[in-house]
Amino acid sequence: MGPGGPPGSQAAPLPSNLPFRVVSKNIGTGAYAIIRKAIPLHAAKPVIAIKFINKQHAFKQGRLTPTQLKREITLHEHLSRGCHQNIIRLLTWGEDPNWNWLAMELADGGDLFDKIEPDMGVGEDIAHFYFTQLMNAVAFMHSKGVAHRDLKPENVLLSANGDLKLADFGLAALFEKDGQTRLCNTVCGSPPYIAPEVVQGKRSQRIDVLDVGYAANICDIWSCGVVLFVLLLGNTPWDEPTLESEEFVEYMETKGHPNDELWAQLPQDILSLLLGMMELDPRQRYTIADIQSHPWFQRPNKYLSPSGRNANPIGLAAEMLSQLRIDFSKPPSQTQRSVPSQDVDAMDIDCSPQYTRPENINDITTSVPITPLTDDAAPFDWERPSTFATFDPSTMPPPRLPASSFFQLPPSTQDALSQDPAMSQFTPTPRTQEDLITLTQAARQFRDVLPPSSFSRFLSPLSISVLVPLVVDALTRLGIPADMPDRLLIEKWEARGEASVKVKMADPRRQALSGNVVVERVVLDGGVGSCEVRFVKGVGDPLEWRRFFRNVVVGMGERVVMRPGR
Repeated sequence: MGPGGPPGSQAAPLPSNLPFRVVSKNIGTGAYAIIRKAIPLHAAKPVIAIKFINKQHAFKQGRLTPTQLKREITLHEHLSRGCHQNIIRLLTWGEDPNWNWLAMELADGGDLFDKIEPDMGVGEDIAHFYFTQLMNAVAFMHSKGVAHRDLKPENVLLSANGDLKLADFGLAALFEKDGQTRLCNTVCGSPPYIAPEVVQGKRSQRIDVLDVGYAANICDIWSCGVVLFVLLLGNTPWDEPTLESEEFVEYMETKGHPNDELWAQLPQDILSLLLGMMELDPRQRYTIADIQSHPWFQRPNKYLSPSGRNANPIGLAAEMLSQLRIDFSKPPSQTQRSVPSQDVDAMDIDCSPQYTRPENINDITTSVPITPLTDDAAPFDWERPSTFATFDPSTMPPPRLPASSFFQLPPSTQDALSQDPAMSQFTPTPRTQEDLITLTQAARQFRDVLPPSSFSRFLSPLSISVLVPLVVDALTRLGIPADMPDRLLIEKWEARGEASVKVKMADPRRQALSGNVVVERVVLDGGVGSCEVRFVKGVGDPLEWRRFFRNVVVGMGERVVMRPGR
């Protein structure tokens, strides 16, 4: 098993005495954790997910304490005993001197919000379906006396059939035990989704602890309202619920009726539900019973079975796929903010953000420096999403293709492009119903139409030595700092058949966003050489990562991308 950290070192290989076999490279990363797939020692299934937490980074350089980690495990075990269908189950856990590891149910449908187009959202049926499943999960948690306290898109995953799976209980808290309730005082969460009472209370003793606590379960209701807003519209209503946000101030002053084009798009029945969930006074905020009795919540849904599961996985996936499209005729949307280059420490911000200190909410660059686990890790240590064969430099020469995607492809290659759902987002015109039938006719489950691997990738006929400068140039024009590699490094990447460009930025809502743009030579059906460009998110909002991907691709231009039908 390969080393896992500290970043860039061989000092801490992953544990060797595990009760399972790790069978993948990284499928997810965090500020001090990586996630890989594993299977039993002497069997081929089931496939599970293992979260490896690097103690050095979590405890010494980060903000996580052993007590917090133990609380996460205890509460996740408590919830897993109920085996709720919309909550990721914790199977077992362990540790060695360098790592803690958690073996969990694998959400083999990937990230929900990676499959949603920014600034567009999803249709009302799909939003209602996933909101219903989210509320079912939260209702179960609350019935066990546990509040999540970090409900946001990064923590919403999918099963193979497209059912919602709530994940990451690192900030969960026990608010009720033996019939006794208690308030929480710790300021934590993600600013766009956090409830206002968490960040607006008085703090006279410590900057991260409130003098008067808050009801964590009621705060979860607020966060669920913001998630529903994002499902419907593809954007958050504000960057933070404080007086520093003009959008939030307007929401307060108009009592939930801001003169904003986003809010104006919401039907009245949905608006009434959101206003109840995002009531400023937590004493007047909707309870779960209020939500579940609301007419919009009780509306019929063709995708929702009586048991609360996905009644039509293929149909739901096809509808979501039809909404994913890169339109090269539109300029890039609101771009990400780069972190000021003169603030070196700010480049190592806490990118989870697993623990948000109140002094950091208004300015992301003032975060206490922390080195995310992925910062200096091997740039190619991710599981490849594509089914295309990897280029082998020892058996094939580099492809010599024209600097344009307008060239004739063999029929087998064109067919492979047409059958790859991720490539269908680059079709010159919106997909027809016939196109969707072709893509879904052989599908048996949700993930056959919307695979778990990220849609933030494309194929190009260009070589690595041409693509990397194009990527760096597009990043620079978007205001994202990226150094142009020198000729010798590019030649080394070209010979090796793989390259990686690291990016760090703040998204339009001033939240940390980081990852790598990986360029890897591959061979398509028909023996055609090309490059796959994958935008591998390290940490941050998946919807914002999708927006970042879209902006870079549009900035590079449509002639860079291989597209079906060409």
